[in-house]
Amino acid sequence: MLIKCPECQFENTEGALYCGRCGTSLVSSASRPPFEGKTMKMPLKRGTIFAHRYEIIEQLGKGGMGDVFRVLDTQVNEEVALKILNPDVAADKITIHRFRNELKMARRISHKNVCRMYHIGEEAGIHYITMEYVPGENLGNMIRMTGLMGLTTAVNIAKQVCEGLAEAHSLGVVHRDLKPSNIIIDREGNARILDFGIARSLRAKGETGMEVMIGTPAYMSPEQAETNQVDPRSDIYSFGVILFEMLTGKVPFEGDTALSVVMKHKSVPPPDPRSLNPQIPENISRVILKCLEKEKKNRYQTVGELIVDLGRILAEDSKKGKAVRRIKKIKKMASKNGILYTGAFFLTVLLVLIGIFIFRDQRQTLDSIAVLPFENVNADPSTEYLSDGITESIINKLTQLPRLRKVIACSSVFQYKGRDKDPQSVGQELGVDALLMSRMRRRGDELSISVELVNTRDNSLIWGHQYRSMIEDIFDVQEEISNSIIDNLRLRLTGEEQARIAKRHTENTEAFEAYYRGRYFWNRRTETDLQRAIGYFSRAIELDPNYALAYTGLANSYLLLPEYGTLYPKEGYPKAKQAAVRALAIDDMLAEARVTLAQLKKRFDYDWPAAEREYKRAIELDPGYATAHHWYAYDLMCMARHEEAIREIERAYELDPLSLVINRNRGQVYYRAGLYDQAMEALNKTLELDPGFSYTHFHIGSIHLQERRYEEALDMFQQEMELSKGWSSRIAGWIGVARAKMGQKAQAEMILEELLERSKQEYVSKTIIAILCFALEKDDLGFQCLEEGYQEYDSWLRLIKVEPIFARVSTDPRYTELLEKMSVE
Repeated sequence: MLIKCPECQFENTEGALYCGRCGTSLVSSASRPPFEGKTMKMPLKRGTIFAHRYEIIEQLGKGGMGDVFRVLDTQVNEEVALKILNPDVAADKITIHRFRNELKMARRISHKNVCRMYHIGEEAGIHYITMEYVPGENLGNMIRMTGLMGLTTAVNIAKQVCEGLAEAHSLGVVHRDLKPSNIIIDREGNARILDFGIARSLRAKGETGMEVMIGTPAYMSPEQAETNQVDPRSDIYSFGVILFEMLTGKVPFEGDTALSVVMKHKSVPPPDPRSLNPQIPENISRVILKCLEKEKKNRYQTVGELIVDLGRILAEDSKKGKAVRRIKKIKKMASKNGILYTGAFFLTVLLVLIGIFIFRDQRQTLDSIAVLPFENVNADPSTEYLSDGITESIINKLTQLPRLRKVIACSSVFQYKGRDKDPQSVGQELGVDALLMSRMRRRGDELSISVELVNTRDNSLIWGHQYRSMIEDIFDVQEEISNSIIDNLRLRLTGEEQARIAKRHTENTEAFEAYYRGRYFWNRRTETDLQRAIGYFSRAIELDPNYALAYTGLANSYLLLPEYGTLYPKEGYPKAKQAAVRALAIDDMLAEARVTLAQLKKRFDYDWPAAEREYKRAIELDPGYATAHHWYAYDLMCMARHEEAIREIERAYELDPLSLVINRNRGQVYYRAGLYDQAMEALNKTLELDPGFSYTHFHIGSIHLQERRYEEALDMFQQEMELSKGWSSRIAGWIGVARAKMGQKAQAEMILEELLERSKQEYVSKTIIAILCFALEKDDLGFQCLEEGYQEYDSWLRLIKVEPIFARVSTDPRYTELLEKMSVE
């Protein structure tokens, strides 16, 4: 007597305990113990309220892990799916603990082709999971109804499944039980993957008492069959089985027992799918067989590679179909009406194409955006850093998308904080098509967030939504907002881009807040604030030792302290490099860390070619990261590659038009290129934004110095000294230069003596001292100071090739030798 599997309808031999195809238990459900907790012994019928929250609507199915119900979540008035775990599965506390951890990982997946997991709970001893309810038909039932599927339909579904897998794999989540019954095709024809994070965690006792993996033999990879370590390539194998089945109506291996199927996966070569369906194209057959390679190293190594091949096949199929239809139509018209109708047909096609072109030209796409600071309704300082952090985090996600021409950086959007904002006016000021405006209210650990995406051309609402969540779920909300922006701007992302958007640098909200407190103080660029930033970045690392961004913040603080404070570069740069290297060890795709490393390659290693490689890699990873373009521009300027420097600083300015430091250094780039009018324009704009911003008066004074307007230069240097709120050795050196140029050599020499004396007690830039020496024509002392600056890794020394003061000694062999040692030539 054959036993039909209740799950896949496969007919098994008498006495089989598990289905030979899908592994479902064949023990009668009547022999199973009922779902009884300590207080609940009623069956889950329609109308039953489970866990004081979920109203049963209907049962959706049964499986080896438990029964699934469609329920109404009465707390939020939404339908969800409820899976109640079989008692034998949920009995082991270690299993449940492992499963909770896996589900926490699976909850991070937010993608249109993945069914969202919500949470695992327990009610009266009954363990359950809730997840998104997706109306539709599972792929297994569709295959059984159709026998086999059409090529285009199958490949379209396969590509969607791959895109969902790519998202999960990018977050480190492997499915491990991918099969047709775990893929729902919704009413719009979209594929949705179910049950991420379950198969790895749940184990049950077999009939012999031995522990067995709950899996599905027909779709199990060879390494799963051997209970070896699995990785994303195991899902790729299972995907190959599914595609095989969609196009042939059969799985590659069947057997009387689950064990016999497993053994075939390990040792028997899969059949060519074209032997079962000759209509399958050779390119599809190659894809399937590559997925089904026994050795992991011979399969596709990532789902991204698989998506590329499937996309190419779909494109080729589409072109062939269009060409065939076009030829048939032309032939039909020509045979019926002759040349007249054929000419009319081509004229019609031409007019349609012209119309499409005109329409496309008129329909302006939205490809630039500014995410304005989340308005903190509470006006609570402890919430301020959280709202700022959410703003910056969303911006950082969006900057990584090449399809967005411009995403305005944080330092520009924060200029609008606390101001009334008219979308059209802000759009014109920042040069963007869309604006995200948000409000956030915090009550205890609960957040209420409302967001609106507005078209700045006509103030029309593109999309809006309200979110309510616990603070611990803020990262989920950030992802949902980012994904909604992408969807509503109609950006089509590659698998790699989707992975970048989904990446989280921490799951710890306290570490997240500490990091953004550090960012706040780092941006203020004073010695005191940089020291405070170091404290917050260190706290973030203490809370989450794998928080790569926090290590980058720490590295950047030690990088800038010698410039804005009195820390010796020989002390600061090794600490900066250690932190940057640690950040990249955690995440080698982190553009922020690569930019920091580029600075250190130049300043600390004097390896300018290596620095340039790091800049280019950072820009490749995050093309919208303004700081990468800004710092790269500065270094190009130092190498006297002025055209390239101007191009990069203009790109930084486009991305961050209200940034004080970018506006100031934009002026410096033009000044070093000899374009004084453009330099003054940029520097004056900086003063309009902030009349006291550091080193802006200094750079204006430098321009006056080259124009021989020495008194005006001196006035600017003295204003800079006043703004520094104390005695600055750097500014003092340039005051000395101005006095030397004015013929006031006695006063200039007094400043030189002061600098030399102070350098014995604290860090003073030896390059600044050398510049004053050359202005006083004390060349030997000047070159001695430059050599000491080289040994001390003085950051001002990088300007040696472009600072006009050095022009007089540029033919001295000591100057040329120093350039060579620094690899500037």
